[in-house]
Amino acid sequence: MDEPNRMDRLEMRLTEQEATVEDLNRIVTEQWRLIDRLSRQVEGLREQMEEAAARAAPRAPEPPPPHY
Repeated sequence: MDEPNRMDRLEMRLTEQEATVEDLNRIVTEQWRLIDRLSRQVEGLREQMEEAAARAAPRAPEPPPPHY
Protein backbone atom coordinates (compact mmCIF):
# COMPACT_ATOMS: atom_id res chain seq x y z
CA MET A 1 0.00 0.00 0.00
CA ASP A 2 1.20 3.51 -0.72
CA GLU A 3 2.52 5.81 1.93
CA PRO A 4 -0.22 8.20 3.07
CA ASN A 5 -0.22 11.42 1.12
CA ARG A 6 -0.09 14.87 2.68
CA MET A 7 -3.87 15.21 2.95
CA ASP A 8 -4.22 11.82 4.62
CA ARG A 9 -1.50 12.70 7.15
CA LEU A 10 -3.23 15.99 7.93
CA GLU A 11 -6.55 14.21 8.42
CA MET A 12 -4.93 11.67 10.75
CA ARG A 13 -3.27 14.45 12.74
CA LEU A 14 -6.56 16.33 13.01
CA THR A 15 -8.32 13.20 14.23
CA GLU A 16 -5.63 12.64 16.89
CA GLN A 17 -5.84 16.28 17.99
CA GLU A 18 -9.61 16.12 18.26
CA ALA A 19 -9.32 13.04 20.47
CA THR A 20 -6.73 14.82 22.63
CA VAL A 21 -8.96 17.89 22.99
CA GLU A 22 -11.89 15.70 24.01
CA ASP A 23 -9.73 13.91 26.61
CA LEU A 24 -8.46 17.20 28.00
CA ASN A 25 -11.98 18.60 28.14
CA ARG A 26 -13.17 15.56 30.07
CA ILE A 27 -10.26 15.85 32.52
CA VAL A 28 -10.80 19.58 33.06
CA THR A 29 -14.51 18.99 33.66
CA GLU A 30 -13.77 16.27 36.24
CA GLN A 31 -11.24 18.51 37.99
CA TRP A 32 -13.69 21.43 38.02
CA ARG A 33 -16.31 19.21 39.69
CA LEU A 34 -13.77 18.03 42.27
CA ILE A 35 -12.59 21.58 43.01
CA ASP A 36 -16.21 22.72 43.34
CA ARG A 37 -17.02 19.89 45.75
CA LEU A 38 -13.90 20.53 47.82
CA SER A 39 -14.62 24.28 47.91
CA ARG A 40 -18.10 23.58 49.28
CA GLN A 41 -16.63 21.23 51.90
CA VAL A 42 -14.09 23.84 52.99
CA GLU A 43 -16.81 26.48 53.26
CA GLY A 44 -18.94 24.10 55.34
CA LEU A 45 -16.01 23.41 57.67
CA ARG A 46 -15.29 27.13 57.95
CA GLU A 47 -18.91 27.75 58.98
CA GLN A 48 -18.73 24.94 61.55
CA MET A 49 -15.54 26.41 63.02
CA GLU A 50 -17.08 29.88 63.22
CA GLU A 51 -20.19 28.48 64.93
CA ALA A 52 -18.08 26.51 67.39
CA ALA A 53 -15.97 29.58 68.16
CA ALA A 54 -19.08 31.70 68.65
CA ARG A 55 -20.53 29.16 71.10
CA ALA A 56 -17.28 28.94 73.06
CA ALA A 57 -16.59 32.69 73.25
CA PRO A 58 -19.44 33.76 75.58
CA ARG A 59 -18.42 31.32 78.31
CA ALA A 60 -16.37 32.45 81.26
CA PRO A 61 -12.71 31.54 81.07
CA GLU A 62 -11.63 28.38 82.81
CA PRO A 63 -10.04 28.86 86.21
CA PRO A 64 -6.30 28.34 86.24
CA PRO A 65 -5.08 24.98 87.43
CA PRO A 66 -3.89 24.73 91.02
CA HIS A 67 -0.21 25.37 91.49
CA TYR A 68 1.83 22.89 93.49
